[in-house]
Amino acid sequence: MFREAFPILSTPDLGRAVRFYCDKLGFQPKYQFPAEGEPEFVTLRLESLELGLSKDANAELGGHFALWLYTDDVDEAVDRLRAAGVPVRQEPQDMPWGERVATVADPDDNAIHIGT
Repeated sequence: MFREAFPILSTPDLGRAVRFYCDKLGFQPKYQFPAEGEPEFVTLRLESLELGLSKDANAELGGHFALWLYTDDVDEAVDRLRAAGVPVRQEPQDMPWGERVATVADPDDNAIHIGT
């Protein structure tokens, strides 16, 4: 029935969110609307993942969205993000199901789980 999903995150500060996802996590801009001037909506891409960011002055912060990113070295990724000023919610730890996982927060206080 469905063939793919496209998550969209609403944020009160679109520019800040775009900078975070691009500068700190390595996403690349793919699309913005409107094409000229101050965007209201941006699509970002990281490998095969696309993420929409939508400007919404009334968006509430935190707890409405979680993103899971895989990496080869959770500890190194968390160290790099911490050095870049990203808040670490949960330090890397080995989970009972066999993955090593940490959690950081985006500028709107949404969880980003880093796993290997």
